[in-house]
Amino acid sequence: MKRKELLQIIEEGESLQTEFKLKFSSHEKIAKEMIAFANTKGGFIIFGVDDDKTIVGVESEKEAAELIEEVSSKYCEPPVKYNIEYIDVFNKELVVIEVPESMEKPHRLQDYLPDFDITKAAVYVRVNDKSIQASKEMVRILRAYAAEAELKKYVIGKNEQIVFEYLDKNETINVKLLSQLANISQRRASRTLVKMVRARLLLIHTKDNGDEYFTYSGAAY
Repeated sequence: MKRKELLQIIEEGESLQTEFKLKFSSHEKIAKEMIAFANTKGGFIIFGVDDDKTIVGVESEKEAAELIEEVSSKYCEPPVKYNIEYIDVFNKELVVIEVPESMEKPHRLQDYLPDFDITKAAVYVRVNDKSIQASKEMVRILRAYAAEAELKKYVIGKNEQIVFEYLDKNETINVKLLSQLANISQRRASRTLVKMVRARLLLIHTKDNGDEYFTYSGAAY
């Protein structure tokens, strides 16, 4: 990355694909950020920059590199791939970690379990300028997309019709609301909405507080 490009990213502030870190905080906190970027659209973690865009620099490039490698290999499952650069800005060294969007989603905090357990896995995604824990619905969708398990032949049933009829009059729907409208369990409502996303009939959205809702996708019209 060129210095000019980095300065432009810093000027734009924290966002869906940019996170500033004044210094290395803890392995788990950095792991959450790396996992969130890998599970979403990828992005940059820039060490040596404060939240207000003040460029401070890092004390030790070597130490930062060693800590990032440890985070990736020991705190992320599967390990998160990344690229690292050291860039001098106004005589201050910044460490730029680029995390590409992963093809091995969903990444989770290392839990040392032999198999993925959706009830225990701590999976993170990026929402606006925050890294938040993903819901079970989002995790199921990430797993399906990673396995290229799009539902191409999907039979529209009673519950799906309820979703369509509600969205014809309202902009959004969520698991709890579908559960009430269709008089079904929230688990069944969740699976219905997830399948509709996999079939490209709905889109899933996550709020800053982690709550999720669903809207029509272009394919639904």
